[in-house]
Order: sequence, then C-alpha cells, then structure tokens
Amino acid sequence: MAFETSKNVAHPFAWLERGTSEIFPHQPDSQDANENLIARIQQSDRPLRIKFGIDPTGSEIHLGHSIVYRKLRAFQDAGHTAVLLIGDFTARIGDPTGKSEVRKQLSEADVRQNAQTYIEQLRPILDFETPGRLEIRYNSEWLSKLDLSKILELLTTMTVGQMLAKEGFAERYKKENPIYLHEFLYPLMQGYDSVALEADVELGGTDQKFNLAVGRDLQRHFGQPPQFGLLMPILPGTDGVQKMSKSLGNYVGLTEDVLAMYSKLQKVPDAAVNQYFELLTDLPLDQLPPDARERQKLLALEVVSGYHGREAALQAQKDAETILEGDTQQAKSVPEFSLQSVEFPAKLFYILSASGLCDSSSDARRQIQGGAVKLDGDRIDQVDLVFETADALAGKVLQVGRRKFRRLVD
Repeated sequence: MAFETSKNVAHPFAWLERGTSEIFPHQPDSQDANENLIARIQQSDRPLRIKFGIDPTGSEIHLGHSIVYRKLRAFQDAGHTAVLLIGDFTARIGDPTGKSEVRKQLSEADVRQNAQTYIEQLRPILDFETPGRLEIRYNSEWLSKLDLSKILELLTTMTVGQMLAKEGFAERYKKENPIYLHEFLYPLMQGYDSVALEADVELGGTDQKFNLAVGRDLQRHFGQPPQFGLLMPILPGTDGVQKMSKSLGNYVGLTEDVLAMYSKLQKVPDAAVNQYFELLTDLPLDQLPPDARERQKLLALEVVSGYHGREAALQAQKDAETILEGDTQQAKSVPEFSLQSVEFPAKLFYILSASGLCDSSSDARRQIQGGAVKLDGDRIDQVDLVFETADALAGKVLQVGRRKFRRLVD
C-alpha cells in the first residue's frame, strides 16, 4: 500500500511546492521514483527520510534560517521522518560555500554547546513530540570512525576539476587565495552523511546545490537510491534588499522578545511582504488584505504568534501602536531588565550594554552619540551620563532606535 502523504485531495502536494525554489531531479511526467519526488512519495510503503544538516557554527537562529525548518515541518505533518543532522564533525572543518577564505575551525565543546542552543530554538517549529517524526543525529557517529582506506574511497569519487567548479573554490582559486586540502573533504563528508542516514530527500538553501548533488553521487556509489535535493530560497532581510543576516543587522531572531519581533516585521518593505507570507506562514496567498499596511500588520501578527502565542502577539500589536503614539509607559509587552544586576553609580552606556539593548559599551556610546537612545521618550545625548542610584531609573523605559525597549525595574 502506498504511503499516505496528504489529506488535501484537491492539491495533495501544495505543501511541497510552496516556496520551493527547485527540486532536483525533476521529471514531472515520470513515474520513476528516482526521477520524480512525488512518484517516490506515492510509491513508498514507508515514511520518507528527510535530511537537513546544520553545522552549529553560531548560536542564534533567525527567520532566514527558519524557512528550511518550516519545510522540514511540512514533511513531518505529511507523515514523513525529519532527520535533523547536527554536523558536529563537519563543523570543525567549516562549510566553504560562499566563503572567500578558509573558515575558522571550532572546538568540539563549542560545537556541542551551539547545537543544544539550536535545538531549543527549533522547538516552536519542528514536531518533537510525535513518535517517529524526528531523529536528531550527529555526524561524528560515523565520520569520526572513517579510516584512511574509506577516506581514499571517498576521494576517488570526485576530481580536482569538479571540486574547483564549486563557486566558492573557483573564485578563491582565481584570486589565488589559499584553498586547503581539508576543505575539499567538506562536501564529500556531507555527502557521506546522506549515505549513512539513507536519506530520500535533502533540504538546503539555493547555495547548497553542489553539496546536495555530491550526496546523490555518493549514494549511487554505495548502491543506494539517490536522494532528491529540495532547495529553498534565501529570505531577504527586513530591509527588503540584502539577504537576512545578523552581521547586516537586518534580521529577526527566533528568540527575540515579542515586541521587538513584531516591531521589525510590521516594517518589512512592501516589495518583500508577499515573499515573507509565502515562506514564513501557511496563510493562503490569494486571500491577503489588499491594503499594504494591513498586510504588514497581519504578517507581523501571524509570524509572532508562531513563536510567542496569539495573545502575546496581539498585545505586541497593541503596544506597537501605543509606542507609535509616543507613550512607551503604557506598553505592556516591553521586556524587563532588573537593575539589581547593575552596580551603582553606573554610566548609561554600561546599562545599555548590560540590558542587551546594545552589543557592547562602545556600541552603546555610538548609539547615544547618534541620538538613538531615549529614556521614557526623552532623547539622551550625554555619552557619559551617570546615574547614582537605581531609584532614578526604576519604572522607566529605555529605548534604542524604534524597535528595542527595556522596562527598568528595581
């Protein structure tokens, strides 16, 4: 009996196609389960194994990362098994994709700590509860056990020319930037992960096609049916132009407080709103409000609800409007910062850093100099302003820019 994949009879694979940039190979008229993903789904008598690998080289996930996890959840909801692969071994090499220089290698302890942080951030997205719907694996299980003969076998599956065709390597080679031999092993190791996991589908961003294709080649080499590659687009940042990135400051983190998340999303440029709806929500795209401002508000409400709950999202929406009118004191969803962790007398720039409103004291000083800091709505322009006691601040709202707030409590 074929595996049941969807309850939607009219459009049974709408969930598969939504927001997807490319599925490869793609032969829509073929009934060959190695050429048509839908055919493999329909002909399978078991849940498919859907692989997504992450190298936990950082600690924070943002909405740009989330679109692949949302697709992974869509496969879970259709009855398949999500295999979340933690690249604790490959992270020590670092993915060279898109990099103009060699990646810094991380320690095993750093990778493990980052991995646990990632997993906790993914709980609002993935189904961790239903038996059989999620496997969490670490590729050190098999990669750390490879002996030299097996590594040599992997190396015989690809030529230097093929490896240099990889975009990042080709650019570095042309510019005469160093390419180290261990970096050539990264796509081979990632491909071998697909062999070890017996993956049917591997998800990735559009910049990962080379690595996913290597997985297909290695599965053929080891006598397995080759996996399908499913590529997701790159989400633009809140500026609507460049890709979402923490380094560019145009990101929305999954762990951001409800008000900050809502405030950022309600300002997404009109040109990017529909793409945000497609990639970050399940709402029908043909039923969105015609008014641009109402679309922005609905987008913010829908996305924030997924991470903080509907009630909190509605309160954030109300508070954002209150703040826009200039009344920060009435906003209930402003996160609190306890002044008990501050030793007084204290300079304002230190409090800005300690509260998380600024990345550092130097960043705080720059924000003050730039006129971005307010206390209960009043702009602060004294870089070295000192508060003698906590009483002078308790109950007030400290603000940086238009989207970052902390209610100071004793």
